[in-house]
Amino acid sequence: MTNKPIYVLGINAYDHDVSACLLKDGKIAYAIEKERITRRKHATGFFQEVVDYVLDAEGITLRDVATIVRNCYVLPVEDLETRLLYEDIPEFMDTDEREQAKHSPLYLTKSPNVVTLSHHLGHAYSAFAACPFDEGVVMIVDGVGSYATDVKEPGQMTEGVNPLARESESYYTFKGSDLTCIRKVWLEPVRGFLSDEFYFMPGLGAMYSRVSSYIFSDWNKCGEVMGLAPYGKPDVHRPLVTMENGELKFPQWDESFNKPFSAESDAKWEASPHMQHWMDMAWRMQDDSEKILIERARWLREKTGAKNLCLAGGVALNCVANGRIVREAGFENVWVQPAAGDNGIAIGCAYYGHLALQKQPRTHVIDTAYFGKPYTDADVKRALNRVDVKLEAKAVESADICAETARLLSEGHIFGWYQGGCEYGPRALGNRSILADPRKPETKDIVNKRVKHRQSFRPFAPVVLAERSAEIFEGEEESPFMLLAKNVLPEWKDKIPAIVHVDGTARVQTIRENQNPKLYRLLKEFEKLTGVPVLLNTSFNVRGEPIVETPEDAINCFLRTGLDHLALHDTLLTKTKLHKPMLSAKRTLNEITTMVRRGLADD
Repeated sequence: MTNKPIYVLGINAYDHDVSACLLKDGKIAYAIEKERITRRKHATGFFQEVVDYVLDAEGITLRDVATIVRNCYVLPVEDLETRLLYEDIPEFMDTDEREQAKHSPLYLTKSPNVVTLSHHLGHAYSAFAACPFDEGVVMIVDGVGSYATDVKEPGQMTEGVNPLARESESYYTFKGSDLTCIRKVWLEPVRGFLSDEFYFMPGLGAMYSRVSSYIFSDWNKCGEVMGLAPYGKPDVHRPLVTMENGELKFPQWDESFNKPFSAESDAKWEASPHMQHWMDMAWRMQDDSEKILIERARWLREKTGAKNLCLAGGVALNCVANGRIVREAGFENVWVQPAAGDNGIAIGCAYYGHLALQKQPRTHVIDTAYFGKPYTDADVKRALNRVDVKLEAKAVESADICAETARLLSEGHIFGWYQGGCEYGPRALGNRSILADPRKPETKDIVNKRVKHRQSFRPFAPVVLAERSAEIFEGEEESPFMLLAKNVLPEWKDKIPAIVHVDGTARVQTIRENQNPKLYRLLKEFEKLTGVPVLLNTSFNVRGEPIVETPEDAINCFLRTGLDHLALHDTLLTKTKLHKPMLSAKRTLNEITTMVRRGLADD
C-alpha cells in the first residue's frame, strides 16, 4: 500500500495579485497568478480560476487537499467575504464573481481545514520555508500589511499597539521550521480609517508607492521609479525618508512638489518640461530607500549574528537595493524568492500549512520558478490551426530550435521564446521571454518601440551562463531570479551595450543547465557563434499586459507586435507577406467595434 501525497493549497485572495500555490509533500507542484489567466494585470477578485488551474494541472480535486491557507491583508478573509455578500466593492470582487463565489465550497467556509494567515507572516514563510539555509533571518518590508488586531504569530509584539496600525516592516529569526518575530514596525493611522490609502502612511514601502503615484499616476509602478532614478540629479530634493535612532521620519512634502503627472502618451510625457523634476524625485526616493534598507539589514545582522538573510515583501523586488544589501550589509548569503511581492503570499500560505499546521519538515529548496503547467505539443498545434495564424505566419518544425534561434538572434532578429511551464513572479526567466542580441546599442530602442511599447528609460535585463557571470558582472553570487542588480565590468560594457543601464548596472539572471536545459543550450549556441554568453531577456508581453500564459497568448502577442519570430516549443513561426495587411484590417475592425459599443452604451 502506497502512502497518499499530502497536498496543501495556499491562496492570496481578493486584493491585487490574486494567486494560488499547490504543495505536494512539501514541494511546489504548481503555482499561478490570476492575471496570467484573466489577462488583467495585478488581477483582484475571487480566486476560483487559480484554484482550478493548480488542481487541474495536478489532476486532483479540492477533496484531495489536506489543508488550505488564505490571506487577504485588508481584512480577515472571513470578514471580507461576509461584507462582499451585501456590499459592492469593485476592486475586490465584481457582481459576476460574487454569484460564482456563492457556489464555491471555499466561500464563507467554516471548515477547520481552511485557515487565514496574516500578511507579513505569509511573506515570511514565502521567504524562508524553501530557502537554501537551515537557519538565518528574514526581513520583510512592503507597502502595508495586516492590521495589528489581525496579527497572530509567535513574538507578534502587538501589546499596546493601536488596533488600526498596520504592518510595515517585520524581522524574524528562523532555524529549521521554527520562525520567531523579533521586531515589527507599525504604521500608525494618520488620517483615521482613511489610512487604508496606504501611500499616505508613514512607511518606506508606502512612501515609495506614493512617489510612484506622484510620477506615474499609479501606485504600482515602483519598478519604473527604480528604472528612472539613475537619470536624476543627486540631492536636488531633500530626503523624503530619514532615520533617527532606528525610527523612520517622513518630512512633509512642500510646495516644491507641485508638478504631478499628467496622463499623456509616453512621447509627450518624456518630452515634458517636468521630466527632470520627476527624474530627480525618483533618484531621491531610490537613494533614501537604499540607505535605510542597508541600515536595517546591518542592524539585523548585528542583533542576531546571522550569516544568512532572506528577503520578501514588495520592497524586495528592488533589485538595485538588493544588490547593495548583498555587497554592503555584511551577510555571507542573501536569498530573495522569485515572487517577493504579494503574489508570493500564496507560496507563504502553502508553506505555513505544510510546516506549522501539518508539522512536516522543510525538504524543498526553490531553485527555479517554472511553476506553471506545461502545455503539450497538441496544445500548440491547436493554437496554430487558426485561420489567421496560417495566413499571417509560416510555421516550420525545427530540427534544432536552439541552434536556429541562436543563428537568427545573432543576425539581429527579435524572438518570442515560449517553452515549458510559465515562470511564477514578475520576471521572465526564459520560458516566457522576448530575446534579442545584446551586442548592439540600438537593440534596446528597437525592442522598446517595435515590441514592448514602453518608455525609453526602462532597462532590459541580461540572461547569462552562470559559470561565465563573474567574468562579465561584478560579484560571485548567482542571481537565478533576476532580483540582483550588478555592475557590468568595464571591459564588457561596450560588448553588450543593450543591457547596460545608464548607471552601468544590469538586472542579471544567471542560468545553469539543470535549471533550464533548453535556455542554457540556446545561450551556449549563441556563445558559439558570437563569443558572448549573454542574451537580452525581457518578459513576453507588451506594456500594460501580463506575461503570456498559453500558446494562444504567445501567438496573439507575436502577431500584433514587431517580433520577427516565435519559437513555440520546437516550432519556428515567421510572419508572411499577408501579416501587415491583415494586422491593419484587424485594427480597423477593432476600432469600429469599439465605436459601436460606445454608441450603444451612450444610448
